Amino acid sequence: MTLGLKLPPERAYERALFKAMGHSDDDLQKPLIAIANSWSELNPGHVHLRELAERVKEGVAEVGGTPLEFNTIGLCDGICQGRGMHCVLPSREAIAASVELAINAHNFSGAVMLCSCDKIIPGMLMAAARVDLPVVFVPGGIMPPRQIAGRTYVTCDVKEAIGEYNKGKITLQEFHEIESKTCSTGACNMMGTASTMACILETMGLALPGSSTITALDKSQLRLSKEAGMAVMRLVKEGKTSKAFITRESITNAARAGLAFGGSSNMALHLPALAAEIDFSFSMDDFDKLSKETPLVAKFKPASQYTISDLHAAGGVPALLKAICPLLHLDTPRVDGTTLREFLASVDAGDAKVIRSIASPLAPEGGLAVLRGTLAPEGAIVKQSGIEADMLVHEGPARVFECEEAVKEALLGNQVRAGDVLVIRNEGPRGGPGMRELSLPAAILVGMGLGNSVTMVTDGRYSGATRGPCIGHVCPEAAEGGPIALVKDGDPIKIDIPRRVLDLLVPASELARRKAAWKPLERPGLKGFLKHYAAHVSSARHGAVLK
Repeated sequence: MTLGLKLPPERAYERALFKAMGHSDDDLQKPLIAIANSWSELNPGHVHLRELAERVKEGVAEVGGTPLEFNTIGLCDGICQGRGMHCVLPSREAIAASVELAINAHNFSGAVMLCSCDKIIPGMLMAAARVDLPVVFVPGGIMPPRQIAGRTYVTCDVKEAIGEYNKGKITLQEFHEIESKTCSTGACNMMGTASTMACILETMGLALPGSSTITALDKSQLRLSKEAGMAVMRLVKEGKTSKAFITRESITNAARAGLAFGGSSNMALHLPALAAEIDFSFSMDDFDKLSKETPLVAKFKPASQYTISDLHAAGGVPALLKAICPLLHLDTPRVDGTTLREFLASVDAGDAKVIRSIASPLAPEGGLAVLRGTLAPEGAIVKQSGIEADMLVHEGPARVFECEEAVKEALLGNQVRAGDVLVIRNEGPRGGPGMRELSLPAAILVGMGLGNSVTMVTDGRYSGATRGPCIGHVCPEAAEGGPIALVKDGDPIKIDIPRRVLDLLVPASELARRKAAWKPLERPGLKGFLKHYAAHVSSARHGAVLK
């Protein structure tokens, strides 16, 4: 132990408190590395992250750092559906703020962020941009797929099984077996928001190669976690901070990659929110422009039979990036010490059954499309890669529901007819509040066999776990007096995804009359953080960020 100028007297109070937790003078002279962990017992995607954190700490300590772990929250979209979903998207802002504040309050030299699931990765990304320190991400890994009665099941199949059971397609015993055996430790093994955002981490160079699609607690994941701890120490020595990795170019690469593999529509919320942290204007419209230029080279459950485990076996994100490399900014840096160009030079093409080339894609456009028209003057998002060809164009009468619960009740009560356009409103960022994910009623719709005859339209959101003709993010939302607030039962609605059209076929004079009589839906019991959120949140087209 060496005493002296590295331990200035004025910081004795700080050192005394650290020593109370067992740290030595030598520990406190080394770079302090934050281990930001979203471990909890509330979420299968996070319940194992303590074990990964221990490996990260080993890596940090082995190359001369002192790791200090703290926690943030991590909600599960699936568990919160139908109960606390109003809180889930707003939790992204709380996660970003809590990680930012914990890191800025202490004398950290760098950070490793352990995260899984839908809002935690985006929240930590926003925090990483704010603190501007050397940062490496460790995605939590995925659940293995399950074989039940000769069929492959992942989480999204449980939701569709609700509709199948409701229609008498499966027995109660089969339904219970699916419920009981499908899930295990890790993030959901489908191209939902969790896997989409994990793949985006790897695309942006913020996570080590292969880490986004690996099975949770696989031996190679434990090794990669240790390597992440070592990697952050190298970045500290090089002085390379998060702003070197979170750039206009890397965010554009992330959007292109997400579009190329049919990623979640929620990335159209999270990437604009991240872009705002670096003063980069990136909105829903940019996704549509990029989608028209980016072929779909892969898609995964629930939009195809392939799982994220199949993606990993086919070469993972490196092989996906190799397939679309002519479309990417290749001089972006990576936390493994290479540029994307250098890294991809040594990557082989992936399994062509799972990852197609841009010369022979699954579709000429990417997974998302932005629709506009008299129902959505400022845009709406649809995951076109998850829709059958015969539902890309549809016209039908509106069935209006004021919330998710009402449409779910109609579905389970067999009150929905072929041809209907189900309009679910007052579920936007302000109106919900919190922009609830409606993937559960969407999955019930598909499970009931209505995915090729009924369309859903909402100012709420869906998920990568959604397939079928489900249009979300309608802007302006109902709470802002957008046209979706003026729809009545029976109004004809026209949807033409190839032409990017979402029209309410009602004369402008009639809509003006309805608007004059319109009053926003009141939420009298709103309080606490959600009340603050509703008063200050931006439009979905700008990422639903707090102003």
